[in-house]
Parts: sequence; C-alpha cells; structure tokens
Amino acid sequence: MLGRIKLATLRALKGAGMFELVADSRWRQQRLLILCYHGTSLADEHLWRPGLYMAPTTLEQRLEILKRGKYAVLPLAEGLQHLHHGTLPSRSVAITFDDGTHDFYQQAFPRLKSYGFPVTVYQTTYYTDFERPIFNLIASYMLWKRRGNVIQDGSEVGLTEPLDLRTEAGRHKVVRSLIGRGERENLSGQQKDELARCLGKFLGVDYETIVARRMFHLMNARELQEVAHHGVDIQLHSHRHRTPEDEELFRREIHDNRQRIRALVASTTQHFCYPSGVYRPQFLGWLRQEQVVSATTCDAGLVTCRTEPLLMPRFVDNQNQTNLGFESWLSGVGDLLAFRRTASQKYTPKETDS
Repeated sequence: MLGRIKLATLRALKGAGMFELVADSRWRQQRLLILCYHGTSLADEHLWRPGLYMAPTTLEQRLEILKRGKYAVLPLAEGLQHLHHGTLPSRSVAITFDDGTHDFYQQAFPRLKSYGFPVTVYQTTYYTDFERPIFNLIASYMLWKRRGNVIQDGSEVGLTEPLDLRTEAGRHKVVRSLIGRGERENLSGQQKDELARCLGKFLGVDYETIVARRMFHLMNARELQEVAHHGVDIQLHSHRHRTPEDEELFRREIHDNRQRIRALVASTTQHFCYPSGVYRPQFLGWLRQEQVVSATTCDAGLVTCRTEPLLMPRFVDNQNQTNLGFESWLSGVGDLLAFRRTASQKYTPKETDS
C-alpha cells in the first residue's frame, strides 16, 4: 500500500514539473548524488536477490535516463573536488560499483563505456587472486534453485538439522550454518569451494556450469587491468570484504587491499567503501591514519559540502527500484521525500517467499 501511494505521489510531482524544477535548482547544484550498484545479472541472479543484482536491461534503462536527463556524470574524485570548491555542474552524479565482480566486466562495463560514463569500482581483492565463486553467494543461489523443498537429512554436507528451503529466511539459516561450519573447521578458500561443490551435488544443481559462467566471481587480474586501462577508477573495499572492529585487523584489510590493487593497476587508492555498508565511529580515525580521504556508506542521501567525507551517503539502486523512483533521486525529489535514510547493516531475509 505504501509503495503504491509513493509511486502515485511521484507521478503527480513529475507531472507537475517538480522533478525538473528541483533538478535545476541551486539547492540541487550544491549536492552530489553518488549512485551505488552491485551485481548485473549473467543469468537469473536478479530474480534470486533483486536487492543485490540488476538485470542488464534495467541497467541500460538507468543509463539512458541519465543521458536523456542531461545529468553531469563525473568521476568520483572530480565530483568531490568540485563539491569542496563549490563548482559542481548542474545535475551532478557519480557512479560507483561495489565489489568488482566479473559480471561488472561482462555486463556493466561495456554499457558504461558505450555511454561514455566514468565509474568507480570499489574492488575487494581476495577473490581476485582466488578465482573461484564467493562461497556464501553461490551457496545461497544454489539453495534458491531448490526453493520450495524441505530436505530432512543434511549430513552429507555436515548439517545436523533439516534444510528448510521454502523461504528466504530458511535458506539464509542454512547458509549461516554452512558458514559456521567453515569457521569452526577453519576451512581454507579451496576447502570451502569443495564444500560448495558437494552442496551442488547434494542439491542436484549443476555447480560446474555456474562456475564455468563465472557467476559470483570477482574480476581477475587481467580483467581488472583491462577496465583500469579504459579509465575505470579502482578504489578500496577491503581485501576480504570485512570490517573487523580490531584496529590492527581493520588496517590490515586496508593495507592488503591497497597493496593488491597497486600491484595490478596504477591507481591512487584514497577512496573507500564500507563492505556491506557496515561502519563504526572508530573506523573514521583508522581510515584517516591510512590516508583515506573519502568513504561511502549504503545510507541514503545526497552529499553536501557539510557531509562527513568518511560517511558519505549514496543512492543504492537495484532491481526493486522503479525508473520513476530512480528519476526522483536524480532530480533530488527523492532525497527531499526520504524518511528512512540509515541502511540496515545486517542482511535481513524475508520470512516468506513472494
């Protein structure tokens, strides 16, 4: 109900010319919108996790809206510099992609290149070196492929409870159990990959085909170097996609991430994105000690000259978002109407499947 009311309100505002009025206002010119994207589907990932993945056709529509609306799509660092000096062009936007997945290379990068839009990729690097699918993602996806089932005996994959795959919450519980097993047994990346292969066999899902398509992989060294050569800005996202609350471990994540990026591409790594949007007050001082000048969250909002540079909000775009909602945020109307700005820092699965 609330969704329908919101869409009706946005249609009325757009029809009354409010989108254009706000987009061209002095208020909007003093603000930078940073767009946040994650995955672009190679197959049906946007059906499995629409909050994380977007269909290529949807991404194409978004880029066309940016072009048709004459938005000034700026490199992130340039946009922040203009913001600091009060010289932002009208309708300023920066585009960011988190994680640096292979599907960015295959699906998003060619489209961004064809539109001539600059982009920053926040690259996590462990799976850049270890060229296998990210364990928790491929496990969740394969369980989704068997959605609707209850499997009573999970001992073949080391689980003692039945696998209730009827809901997203039930499947997430299984993934957490598998991750817990990996932690208890201190499994290596290779051993977790073998566990994922066993899970695929147990579920009757073709694991090898998924791997062959490079689903849930990060860009490898060659792909990362190629996109960087074509102007993609590669920035920090931690080495192992985590933010430990111990200072030494946290700073090691930044150091290892920076070291791997610099070994592969000529990039000045001064910008950071919090993995999964998780941040704590103490992180800011640690980032400053690592000479990080900006950090983005998954909180919603436009960036102003008064925004804390290590807690910059973004607009997280995904398959669940409508083109109208996307346009409202581009113009600034979405920001003016927003009542929930702080993103959840923990994935909360649905109790039922739609």
